[in-house]
Amino acid sequence: MRLNFLDRISQQFKDQLPFVAYRKPNEEIVQLILQNNQELHTVVDYEETGFVFAPFNSNENAILIKNDSSFAEILQLEKTEENLESVAVEENISEKTFHLELVQKGVNEIKLGNLEKVVFSREVKVKSSQNPLQLYQNILSHYPTAFCYIWYHPKVGMWLGATPELLLEMENRQLRTMSLAGTMKYNGESEPDWGNKELEEQHMVTQFITDSLKGKVASYDVSETISSRAGELWHLKTDISGVVNLETGIGAIIHSLHPTPAVGGLPKLKARDFILKNENHHREFYTGFLGELNFKEEVNRPEKRRNQENRAYRTIKKKTLLFVNLRCMKIQEEQLTIYVGGGITRESDPEMEWKETSDKSRTMLNIIHR
Repeated sequence: MRLNFLDRISQQFKDQLPFVAYRKPNEEIVQLILQNNQELHTVVDYEETGFVFAPFNSNENAILIKNDSSFAEILQLEKTEENLESVAVEENISEKTFHLELVQKGVNEIKLGNLEKVVFSREVKVKSSQNPLQLYQNILSHYPTAFCYIWYHPKVGMWLGATPELLLEMENRQLRTMSLAGTMKYNGESEPDWGNKELEEQHMVTQFITDSLKGKVASYDVSETISSRAGELWHLKTDISGVVNLETGIGAIIHSLHPTPAVGGLPKLKARDFILKNENHHREFYTGFLGELNFKEEVNRPEKRRNQENRAYRTIKKKTLLFVNLRCMKIQEEQLTIYVGGGITRESDPEMEWKETSDKSRTMLNIIHR
């Protein structure tokens, strides 16, 4: 009997074999990659081919799911019943106190001149008996403009999410990335009114990316900064594109960009170490990155020679498409751990930063129903 798309995923999970299903932003087709054994593949130099799932801490291993078989389908999604309520989370006083103190510690470090910016995160834990595949379908329904995925490896665990942030897109030598920073809650307005804190945060990220690409990219273009809506949140976004130098490998580009100041801070390594020392949880794959690594695509084009108009020749495109792992959760049986964070600058107010993380948590909480 031929298995349908969702049944394939269920069977793979039942057999405890690695898989990832994902839909790219503004597309309808859901891709499914299956690995036919439980081997844990790790990335060595980013010259490998497969679906990569990398942690925040670049000193830890990035996982690679091999593309042993793949499928693609437009899923007919079941509409969520209107009367279903999203799960609620009670405010934990001790967790809030810790986060407020952590934000203030970050502001103090910035005022002392030790950091320019730092991004702190926290965990939101909820219980749910909902099937992970139903949660994934809820994500697909709620967030058509995000990169929506469900990822599983028996030796690592299960994650799913909906992220709006591109880390890197490369097609042969053509590169595209984005600077995404600043957050405001969407309240029905056509355009948000950004404050100095958000504008400064966005400028830092854009400057970091352009500085990181110098010497690796022959030329690059920086777009105007626009307001970009992702679900119930607004962000500031700037697109950056260019042509990568022939002698520069994709690994060098990835290492120079990750983690960006949008998820770590500045200076990059100082901020990362400050986070690892002071946050009270292990981020694991939250604020890491994930996506297609060195996928090959055949393209048939007409032969241009005069006497061979009707013939075609094939070219191979090598494509990489990576997204920053934001708005995500880890699933452990009925325990769901949602990860949220926010950028801290000199002007940050601890109470407002707590509210921002609460607003961001709704992206994942909205897909979990009572």
